[in-house]
Amino acid sequence: MNLTMTEPVSIAVFSRAPIPGQAKTRLIPALGSKAAANLQQAFLRRSLQTAFSAGLGPVSLWCTPDCTHSVFQQCRVDFNLSLYPQCEGDLGKRMLAAFERLCAKNPVLLIGTDCPALTPAHLRLAASVLREGDDAVFLPAKDGGYVLVGLRQAEASLFTDMPWGSAEVMTETRRRLMQASMRWQEPALLWDVDVPDDLASLRFSGLMNEWFEEIE
Repeated sequence: MNLTMTEPVSIAVFSRAPIPGQAKTRLIPALGSKAAANLQQAFLRRSLQTAFSAGLGPVSLWCTPDCTHSVFQQCRVDFNLSLYPQCEGDLGKRMLAAFERLCAKNPVLLIGTDCPALTPAHLRLAASVLREGDDAVFLPAKDGGYVLVGLRQAEASLFTDMPWGSAEVMTETRRRLMQASMRWQEPALLWDVDVPDDLASLRFSGLMNEWFEEIE
């Protein structure tokens, strides 16, 4: 048996609390604040189910604004996972802090909750990249960002002063990876749900039919 291919790979799931008016705010014009928050909750649970189904290693949930929301607490019970508060600062600072904590033990995959197309197979594929010795792995998103970043060791340059939320995130990330002489792979391109136009892709995918039925 190749022991490197059974090396534990941790999965960190980043999530905002499903609070109406604060969750999936760019979808509120299309859905309303309550339905947008409900979608965030559905995405969260789907992401956790995907993470655990991959069977790679410890799964943790990183919460903002804190860990006290009832949905986070219920996830802790239902999935028997650890909750961590995201630190203060922009997305890059918060992701870097998670990598710095978790990479001390294992390689780490970090995902959000906005990509319902992400499957356990995608996570296993990303983990295999790290297990085979590459420094990093990314699953780019069609909007120019990424839905997964995996690292063997925390690397601050990938997260500092990044134009988060823009179409240039993955392009800039590749430039910084090359500057740092890091080896990486991008084994799949996926789509996420950020703005109202993305809801058409979500409906067409059939991945969240039960949620659409609930709001109609």
